[in-house]
Amino acid sequence: MPKSETINQTNRINLYWNCPAEEVLNSVGSSIEGLSSETASKRLKTYGRNILITSQSGNTLKLFLNRFRNPLILILVIAAFVSVLVHDWVDALIILGIIFISAVLSFVQEYRASNAVEKLRQRVSVKTTVVRNGQIQVCSHEEIVQGDVVKLSAGSLIPGDGILLEARDFFVSQALLTGETFPVEKQPGVVSESAGLAERSNCVFMGTSVRSGTATSLIVNTAQETYYGQIAGKLLLQPPETDFERGLRHFSGLLLRIMVAVVISVLAVNIILHRSTMDTLLFAMALAVGLSPELLPAILSITLAHGAHEMAKCGVIVRRLNSIENLGSMNVLCTDKTGTLTEGVIHLDGALDINGQPSEIVMRQAYLNSSFQSGLNNPLDEAVVKAAEAVRLDISDYHKVDEIPYDFIRKRLSVVLKTNHDTQPLMITKGALQNIIKICNRFQCGNGLELLDDSARSEIQEKYADWSQQGYRVLGVAQTTLPQKKRYGRDDENTLVFIGFLLFFDPPADGVQHTLNGLQKMGVNVKIITGDNHLVARHVAEKVGMKDYLTVTGTELATMNDEALWHLAPKVAIFAEVDPNQKERIILAIQKSGYVVGYLGDGINDAPALHVADVGISVDKAVDVAKEAADLVLLEHDLEVVRKGIDEGRRTFANTIKYIFLTTSANFGNMISMALASLYLPFLPLLAKQILLNNFLSDIPAMGMATDKVDDEWKSTPHRWNIRLLTNYMITFGLISTIFDILTFAVLLYLLKASPDLFRTGWFVESLLTELIIAMVLRTYKPFYRSRPGRLLLWTTLVVMVVSIIMPFLPVTTIFGFVPLPPTVMIVLGGITVLYVIAIELAKRAMHWRIG
Repeated sequence: MPKSETINQTNRINLYWNCPAEEVLNSVGSSIEGLSSETASKRLKTYGRNILITSQSGNTLKLFLNRFRNPLILILVIAAFVSVLVHDWVDALIILGIIFISAVLSFVQEYRASNAVEKLRQRVSVKTTVVRNGQIQVCSHEEIVQGDVVKLSAGSLIPGDGILLEARDFFVSQALLTGETFPVEKQPGVVSESAGLAERSNCVFMGTSVRSGTATSLIVNTAQETYYGQIAGKLLLQPPETDFERGLRHFSGLLLRIMVAVVISVLAVNIILHRSTMDTLLFAMALAVGLSPELLPAILSITLAHGAHEMAKCGVIVRRLNSIENLGSMNVLCTDKTGTLTEGVIHLDGALDINGQPSEIVMRQAYLNSSFQSGLNNPLDEAVVKAAEAVRLDISDYHKVDEIPYDFIRKRLSVVLKTNHDTQPLMITKGALQNIIKICNRFQCGNGLELLDDSARSEIQEKYADWSQQGYRVLGVAQTTLPQKKRYGRDDENTLVFIGFLLFFDPPADGVQHTLNGLQKMGVNVKIITGDNHLVARHVAEKVGMKDYLTVTGTELATMNDEALWHLAPKVAIFAEVDPNQKERIILAIQKSGYVVGYLGDGINDAPALHVADVGISVDKAVDVAKEAADLVLLEHDLEVVRKGIDEGRRTFANTIKYIFLTTSANFGNMISMALASLYLPFLPLLAKQILLNNFLSDIPAMGMATDKVDDEWKSTPHRWNIRLLTNYMITFGLISTIFDILTFAVLLYLLKASPDLFRTGWFVESLLTELIIAMVLRTYKPFYRSRPGRLLLWTTLVVMVVSIIMPFLPVTTIFGFVPLPPTVMIVLGGITVLYVIAIELAKRAMHWRIG
């Protein structure tokens, strides 16, 4: 091919919105029957998977290098550099060795954790319906390649940029790219070469979602070649800060202020006392690192990943790790009733005429509507088809002429059908009863038609209310003949004939009352948010044992200002007849009242509420846009699975908080002790390398905190970050630690007349032992001897304790400045440690008694 021709074809592909569909199909080497499986496989190998690579996408090397971005690690690197400048090579190597070993340990654990989580996420990856070899099949979103022909329907996430080959009442939400508030209609055709992104009405784009209708699209660009891929780095903003992250940020600020104040004070006083500037500087740097839980990022990742793995065993796949802590803190769960409070297996209980009598005509017309509709699969249509097939209704004479898809404004769906004997097409419409009655002016009574006047409408409404109170979901069915034409639209849905009712029943799920009671005992209040009428919602609430029936309808919400809703929302048990955009408003109102809110939803209109909730929960069979918006995905649509997930979330939250409580309490006490000792003693109480070694060894058991056992008392109630409690813990137990450190100083200096090296060795052993023991005591509300720790935590603690005792006697540890401890010193240190354990246990009981 001549060069000029190649360039011309490339330009035509780049301007695909300005080309006829046949030309674009040829340009990408495809056809209306899609690619062959062999071609698709080759393109996937050549161009890679349909995955966005953003600035936040990590790799192994980047994950390892991130270990050294921690400001505390940088302080240690500076300390090592200072040691090099003064030719203290041994200290420099020790500091760098500790840094490297800590980084490797945390990297290995976090790398394994992130891989495990990624494998779990793959279990709920988004699927796409694609045409290959002329056959419809389902494949992963990531396997879509240029030239694929994909089928799109309500709820689909669009897997790449492309043009429309076919479309029917097709509306797309593309606010992510264009900022448009409302869904826009798309249809095949050719638009101007200069058309902007928002003006390309014949195109669909990756990152957007289908709101309603159906379409067939040709994918032209994937991954980084899409518009979304080119700006993904800018669009990938940080998700809203979770309650846990907010608490962690505030506590980090508190630690930083304490650290700066103490370090500057120690540095200034030691300089005033004319002590070695270099030793004092290294000591101050090590002191700063000693206070901080520098392994916290790694511990968080390990704990969350372990939590995600355990939750997967319960049937909950975690898509966003930080949501686990929020799940543990959650005290309000909002959910629809279908599939959670009810079985989710809907049965058609009756197809009735206007008099409430069984009608074969209503059954047949409903079957025709459900069989020929091509939109989103839903349990109501499945129930109609199943019931009709059970009585062997034959509809083989009919063929489809057109369809007017369902949308959430009309709340109805119409199909236009015809047989070979008909001269005029027949439109059958099925949907929410009120929305069907609205477009009817007559009703069928026997073989004749009568005017649908106010009296008839009133009778229909009475039947509707009576059935709703019995727990039935009621739809209406109507029909009319239409003149022959090529296309039919929403304007044709008028002056229909009402022919009858469809009664669906979804019985309460087995065991749901027990699950609700369990959630109530765990401090989680369940609220129903549904589009169904309030009578059906109240019936379900009563059957499943909910004790509160305070109900607010969508109509009432529409007239209520935000302030009124903020005060009312926490008290309401049922929000019924709500519109899709009202769900988000309800969630925000409950959050405004100080609650941590979870939302369980699986529909197209649930995505906004899933996004704003503290914990968005969807199910594996949900529409793509709902799964993508969710933090957690349930493999089974079962409220009991949520309860188990909450239990695991609280365990994960508890172990994360435990690490922070224990580490900051012990580190704070040690730092205060060293700061005070440095002001009084004629020598530094510990060398910088000894402080770092102490910190490193005490962090090894912390790796096992992720698998530690948690008291049932903790898991019985939701917990949130409590800065005041955390500060009280740190100060109370830190000061107790300081008191025993001072006792140790006094014994070593005045009773045992220890030299500087013996003093440092003795205090190193005592401070490490007490830090390990405080973890065993404070990890539980119970007396420590009544609560068995996790196996990994227990054994790593015992090993490090043994290492700390024998370390002074090992020849190699002389490089750290250690000397062997006489038996008298060991006995005294053992006695002080026992007294310390007793004091900590008594103080813990007093604090827990005081705070309840």
